[in-house]
Amino acid sequence: MLKLFDLSLKLSGFPIEEGKKQFEEILAVPEYEYEAFLEKTKAEIVNFHLQNNPFYRDLNGSETINDWNDLPVLNKKNLQKPLIERLSVNYPESKIFVNKTSGSSGEPFIFAKDKYAHAVTWASYFWRFGWFNINFNSSYQARFYGIPKDFIGYRKERLKDFLSKRYRFSIFDLSDEILEGFLKDFRTKKFDYINGYTSSIVLFAKFLKKKDIILKDICPTLKVCMVTSEMLFEEDKILLESQFGIPIVNEYGASELDLIAFQNPKGEWQVNAETLFVEILDENNQPVPKGKEGRIVITSLFNKAHPFIRYDIGDIGILDEKSTFKKPILKQLIGRTNDIAVLPSGKKSPGLTFYYVTKSIIEDDGNVKEFIIKQTKIDAFEVEYVSEIELSEPQIKKIEEAISLYLEPGLKFAFFRKTSLERTNRGKLKQFKSML
Repeated sequence: MLKLFDLSLKLSGFPIEEGKKQFEEILAVPEYEYEAFLEKTKAEIVNFHLQNNPFYRDLNGSETINDWNDLPVLNKKNLQKPLIERLSVNYPESKIFVNKTSGSSGEPFIFAKDKYAHAVTWASYFWRFGWFNINFNSSYQARFYGIPKDFIGYRKERLKDFLSKRYRFSIFDLSDEILEGFLKDFRTKKFDYINGYTSSIVLFAKFLKKKDIILKDICPTLKVCMVTSEMLFEEDKILLESQFGIPIVNEYGASELDLIAFQNPKGEWQVNAETLFVEILDENNQPVPKGKEGRIVITSLFNKAHPFIRYDIGDIGILDEKSTFKKPILKQLIGRTNDIAVLPSGKKSPGLTFYYVTKSIIEDDGNVKEFIIKQTKIDAFEVEYVSEIELSEPQIKKIEEAISLYLEPGLKFAFFRKTSLERTNRGKLKQFKSML
């Protein structure tokens, strides 16, 4: 069988075979040696960045590490400066994978991974999806994601979809008429699994319930559904299970890191302890006991191009008391949910649609620090943002054009530059909020 997915990774310069080999070696480390393995790997990545990354060395204030808990906790504000200032030495663009965070927390930035680390990340994905008999080289994915609307971006994503055996359902418009088209595709295509944004998939399930249709009945090849990027509430999970007729797997990840936690076949939210070290910290940056809630702080164990060491992702969570070093279990994730925008035409768009809109204001100069979008009326929105320099008229026009393209024309937007933004009582920004 031609492994198109593996081939596409190789063509992009990712050493996937070496990444898989590294990952298999990590899996082979026994439980009784795992704490020592983690300590060694953590020390190696920290020492690498202290020696080779001026940005991290300055942040730490020293070239040495005495105690892990004394290391600085990175936040997204620390990273809102040009990427070139944050890269390790000897990591030119040819050796790295560069991308933007979604900005779903309201604090966007550009990040990098070295290509070897990214290959290990893909090996992590392969293994976890394999728990449910999903193989990226052969399984056909129904993908509920957005897609760029500019010609080059659109064609690029469609090519990636082809190489990755994916059929994309664009989630910018989720009106009944569009969902009827989705249904037709499920009747005619042999999908193995569904993957995508939680809110979009939940809207599709509600549509199926209204029509009294079980998805597995019309698409018998379906095995499993993985939801990501937004919180999955228990009642929504029950709805998905009943309307799809397949297991629902809850995925928690971050583009700049990897899968952070992935529901295993026993229903446990298993934390990725192979490529990441996940801590739950209190307000003084000290670890809390298992079973207690705190800030989720993550170290990327293999990314040498860019430091993600004790990186505060902006979420609150609880580790289960039965967690071990080799198999930590996320008992609860608190936060991460998006509203649905209802527009004058009747069109419904998930809050994550704004990821594609706000991309147009994310530039690699760190000017826009934070932003939130509020829907105040059916056709009116407010954008509140914190920046060093006020957005210019051309920038605002660019945003309005993107809004017309991704949502619909005729929407009114007001822009307000602020010194700080309103946060939840847990200190988290919610990028989109409907006031309707």
